[in-house]
Amino acid sequence: MAAGIGSRISREISKPKSLLPVADNKSLIRYTVEMLQNAGIEVVVIVGYQKELFYKDLEGLGVKFYYNPFYRVTNSIASLWFAREELSVNDDIILANADVYLEEKILNTLMESEHEITFLADYSRIEEGDYFFVCENGLVKKYGKDLSVEERTCEYVGAAKISKTYLSKFREVMNRMIEAEEYHTWWETIFYSQCNNVDLHAIDISPLFWAEIDYIEDYQRIINHVRQKQSNISW
Repeated sequence: MAAGIGSRISREISKPKSLLPVADNKSLIRYTVEMLQNAGIEVVVIVGYQKELFYKDLEGLGVKFYYNPFYRVTNSIASLWFAREELSVNDDIILANADVYLEEKILNTLMESEHEITFLADYSRIEEGDYFFVCENGLVKKYGKDLSVEERTCEYVGAAKISKTYLSKFREVMNRMIEAEEYHTWWETIFYSQCNNVDLHAIDISPLFWAEIDYIEDYQRIINHVRQKQSNISW
């Protein structure tokens, strides 16, 4: 999902945050796409804001693109709807936000999950973060930005896996929400609306490194991690 403007950080940078360089002048989204492709995953990118920059940055990687022309007045559920034909494949699907940096081991953890629906979550982060879950026995029961610290179980990481056995239901719920003109919500809300009807597993990826870029400080955390990783390799 790479269509959004990223309003919280847009005052400090002039291009989409997933196009910021993270290592060897390689953008975050290119790093992610290459990691996915190296794992044998076919990659689809949904663009909107400054779409030409994504076409150029990912040139030569064989990525399939979809465009949300209403990116300024909709949210990611609408972006996903424009790529709805990709939800008709007979295979598991990973959905992820383009502004999230993940270590390769985190991707492996997600791919290995055998649950029908799997969210990535960090159970070590409950005091500061963007979006939180309340879990019971590893299942999401409550969710939101404004959950109190006392009730939070983990922070949502920004990626989920859907088993092919749930895809038809997922499409059905998405289409129903779009028909109801619920354009201004996230793609994750499709899952949340089914919270009482299906198990939403939140698997813990701590202490592995990840970061979602909402502010420039988040980006600096990624840079520091990459530098440390490269320093360790050089030794």
